[in-house]
Amino acid sequence: MDPVDPDDPRRWRVADFAVLRQLPTRWSDDDVYGHVNNVVHYLMFDTAVNGWLIEASGTDIRALPAIGLVVETSCRYFAELRFPEVVTAGIALERLGTSSVVYRLALFGQHAEQPAAVGRFVHVYVGRDSRRPVPVPEQIRAALSQLDAPR
Repeated sequence: MDPVDPDDPRRWRVADFAVLRQLPTRWSDDDVYGHVNNVVHYLMFDTAVNGWLIEASGTDIRALPAIGLVVETSCRYFAELRFPEVVTAGIALERLGTSSVVYRLALFGQHAEQPAAVGRFVHVYVGRDSRRPVPVPEQIRAALSQLDAPR
């Protein structure tokens, strides 16, 4: 029998995430194979993180002098999602640096105990005009204090 890896993201559960966002799938999300297309998973990650940041920071993040550019994303797929499911996105903080934030993410299908997909999402904050790295804005840093790493 293979040993079970305790760090295997397939073992993540909804309860392992401090922040949860409900994301309804749309008719157009399903592809010709009858499941949510891979690119939609990335849209869900982006929507979950930025929607939460706007709510948690109490500010329109698009109006800040520093903007978070996505410099890295990844996704591992474990199960299919389908329209008309409501997907639960779990958001956790993997790492907070001076100018960057690394998120751990998971997408759970309706009534699913195991994640359908897990991902990594990296924001680097840059000056709106200079496009050079700057510190994570205080409003964002304060919101991030609500996150914790998966347990």
